[in-house]
Amino acid sequence: MIPVLILGALGIIFGLMLGFASKIFKVERDERIDQILEVLPGANCGGCGFAGCSDFATNVCGGNAKVNGCPVGGKDVADKVAEIMGAEMGNFVKCSARVLCNGSSDVAKDKYDYDGLMDCFAAEKMGYGHKECSYGCLGYGTCVKACKFGAISVKNGVAVVDKEKCTACGQCVEACPKHIIQIVPDDKKYSILCSNKDRGPVCKTACDVSCIGCKICEKNCESGAIIIESFLSHIDYDKCVGCGICMEKCPRKAIKEV
Repeated sequence: MIPVLILGALGIIFGLMLGFASKIFKVERDERIDQILEVLPGANCGGCGFAGCSDFATNVCGGNAKVNGCPVGGKDVADKVAEIMGAEMGNFVKCSARVLCNGSSDVAKDKYDYDGLMDCFAAEKMGYGHKECSYGCLGYGTCVKACKFGAISVKNGVAVVDKEKCTACGQCVEACPKHIIQIVPDDKKYSILCSNKDRGPVCKTACDVSCIGCKICEKNCESGAIIIESFLSHIDYDKCVGCGICMEKCPRKAIKEV
């Protein structure tokens, strides 16, 4: 009986010590974290820039994330989070992904027939893909698989985004081996749907609608929103006023209204 009594006494002592330690070292959890989690969509997509909804809620309460930082929830969720935090939401701008390539099968040239794994990363290893353009969308749907919201499909060899379904979570951006998907505010209607950084003569042989860096759009943009870098046009959306002159003047039809 003596060993049993000794073990029982030790168990009681250690239990009391653990209970006392839990009181001393207890970390208070901000009750607002659970309140925010209740209003979040629970997609855990990482579009907010954090590991998941719980991490986002924790950082909102810690002042390290904006109340309108959840792209999936949109304005409704942002309003609710702002109310919980007792803060002003500020301006909420709906964004969506855009594939900066217009090189569909009927305008982009191929350099070989690809008969392999239907994955953009695998196809890209074969000399940057089957297209003459080394920067173009390969159209094997790696971004489609990455999108949890069914917002992307492949049409005529190029990935296309459904803005109504897109939540701007950024998963497709991370999934694309060509790095040609960009998150753009929906109120910015025009985009340069080309990512080819080769010189003009090379671009012309690869695709009929490629940007050739001719600077016509840059010269005609009255707001100074277009610049040419690495033989490719880029739009500064902070300056763009949506006049559409760049699209009208582009001789290659590389600028489109999305």
